[in-house]
Amino acid sequence: MNSAHLAWPCRPGHAVVAVVLVLVSFCQGVASGAEQVSIGSKSFTESVVLGEMLHLLAADAGAQADHLRQMGGTRILWEALLSGEIDAYPEYTGTLIQEILKGQVVDGKDELREALAVHGLRMGPELGFNNSYAIGMRRERAAQLGLRDISDLRELPDLALGFGNEFLDRADGWRGLQQHYSLPQADVRGMDHDLAYRGLASGALDATDLYTTDAEIAFYGLVALADDRDYFPTYQAVILYRADLQDRSPEVVTAFSRLAGRIDAAAMSAMNARVKLEGVAESRVAADFLAAELDVQAQLVGRSAWAGFWRNTREHLALVGISLSAAILFAVPLGVAASRSQAAGRLILSVAGILQTIPSLALFVFMIPLLGIGGPPAIAALFLYSLLPIVQNTHAGLEDIPSPIVESAAALGLPGRARLRLVELPLATRSILAGIKTSAVINVGTATLAALIGAGGYGQPILTGIRLADTGLILQGAVPAAALALIVQGGFGVIERRLLPAAAMDTKAG
Repeated sequence: MNSAHLAWPCRPGHAVVAVVLVLVSFCQGVASGAEQVSIGSKSFTESVVLGEMLHLLAADAGAQADHLRQMGGTRILWEALLSGEIDAYPEYTGTLIQEILKGQVVDGKDELREALAVHGLRMGPELGFNNSYAIGMRRERAAQLGLRDISDLRELPDLALGFGNEFLDRADGWRGLQQHYSLPQADVRGMDHDLAYRGLASGALDATDLYTTDAEIAFYGLVALADDRDYFPTYQAVILYRADLQDRSPEVVTAFSRLAGRIDAAAMSAMNARVKLEGVAESRVAADFLAAELDVQAQLVGRSAWAGFWRNTREHLALVGISLSAAILFAVPLGVAASRSQAAGRLILSVAGILQTIPSLALFVFMIPLLGIGGPPAIAALFLYSLLPIVQNTHAGLEDIPSPIVESAAALGLPGRARLRLVELPLATRSILAGIKTSAVINVGTATLAALIGAGGYGQPILTGIRLADTGLILQGAVPAAALALIVQGGFGVIERRLLPAAAMDTKAG
């Protein structure tokens, strides 16, 4: 991901930072004199490669282009396009009809374009290949069981099936397939699409969903079961873009159209294989294709591993630092309020507890319609997750202060605010710091999930490593995240040793 992750819109408490970032972006735009064009891609290799092609074509057309890689699934990209967070991304006709526009009657390309126009979007020409879904198995396992068609699965209810999380729940995925074919399997698990391939290879799974241009089909010796009852629609690859892009930068739209019909299934499968099996960077694969097919000589900017590490570190620290600081500012007063009234305490602790029970990824996604993609929804989700430990420990620390101490302070004539500032909060310091430390450590780990919605950080190399089955890339994110959590924990230990002696003196004085 690039520095666009940190260009978060103005929110209360961060107005100055937001204004500075907007001014910097404006100045850069004026200096370059180029239209800003943002390209998105989903969290699988083919989408990233196609996204890189669009990125390079936009740059070749004179735009100031950036590529927000592997932002997540279909809905995240769709919402980002509608909101203007991105200008274009590669999509598939079957996904548009069966998933995004489900419930609408869309028959043919003309009706599809009309349905998209209602949302202020346009669909470019087909790129030249159909990347349909299929149900795949290891060739030897299918032969052993005598399976050739999807209908054959009806005779084997005990098969272990594992599908990509998106396929499991989408309209044209497992639920519809199961109903269409009357399949009896109950042992069905949702997982990352790339991990499902490894499950097949290890024998833990009997079947999974395939993209028919995936490089893993040949690599793992898989076979696609015939869709003998014609369930899966056609998934022609297309470019989906905002209608206003035609007005803002017609050269970019013209550049995109040069891909029409130029990528067949074999070429796409070969490009996927170069990335996933040979370890070639997506940008290099995309650039080589454009040079060979369109005579576009893209200028790739090399980036060292250290540059990537420092970029991820800056993004991760920003996510954690802003969300945790905001949580401290809100949670400590909430904890104080909870300690002053039993009714308020029950309400505050209950709401904070409910927020903590929401699955973290779900909370990230819930924020997207309100705050867009990238940093803002990630910070909001991390902020909400950080509240409970701080509120709880502030409340507990104040409640545990012996009554005689509080009564003595009141007898000395200290008003309520002075008593809180000079007596109660210092005595509750140990408990409050423990809550902040707990929130900080949890925040560091949870922030790795922010990469799923385009916020970057240490989660970015982890996601890429999972997608490419590259343990080294996974460690590039996992090790620094773990180290940062240890540093945070140690830092709060130092703070405790410096502050708690003063609190202890206050206790003795009381």
